[in-house]
Amino acid sequence: MYTVTDFKTKKEFKAAVTAFNSGSGGPVTLYSPGICEPKTDGTEYVEGPHFPKPHTWYAKVTMKDGNVIKVT
Repeated sequence: MYTVTDFKTKKEFKAAVTAFNSGSGGPVTLYSPGICEPKTDGTEYVEGPHFPKPHTWYAKVTMKDGNVIKVT
């Protein structure tokens, strides 16, 4: 599972989610390059940056209404 925006670091990803939660940034959404669709609510697992670059970060996220609202 990937974020729609290709974040180079987990720190950038977390900052975007924090900005969204505070109302100063846009939503952070996910997509899957395969046949699976990301959940709209619940837990998902994300990796980045996008293929073919080597993945350097991984995160467990909480989804609500199709947006990432928490990164662990």
